[in-house]
Amino acid sequence: MQKLNTTAIYILSVVGFLCCCFYGIGTIAAIIALVLANKELAKYNADPELYSNGKAMKTAKTLAIVSLVISLIGLAFIIWFYFNQCEFYEWYIEFALNNPGVTEEQLAPLYDAMEEAGCR
Repeated sequence: MQKLNTTAIYILSVVGFLCCCFYGIGTIAAIIALVLANKELAKYNADPELYSNGKAMKTAKTLAIVSLVISLIGLAFIIWFYFNQCEFYEWYIEFALNNPGVTEEQLAPLYDAMEEAGCR
């Protein structure tokens, strides 16, 4: 019996999960993992008796889907942040000021980032 190539799909899915906040890199890795999983599952479904790890391939495909969803959520947040920087900074400062342990000195880099973004 032959084995399907689950290792590459697992690796790409984990890379997709770990890179979910790196501007779409995780999404690309997860999409590649999902495409590979679909190809391997098509081979398995054509002749299941030839392959011994069909269940592992289904698990790998599920992991690729989960990785893709998490990466898309991260990408959506990055896109949202790009278009709503000022609102995010204002919310974050308000949240931080409600914490008695946060000083103005600690918030100085955030104020600088707001100025660079044109929020002040």
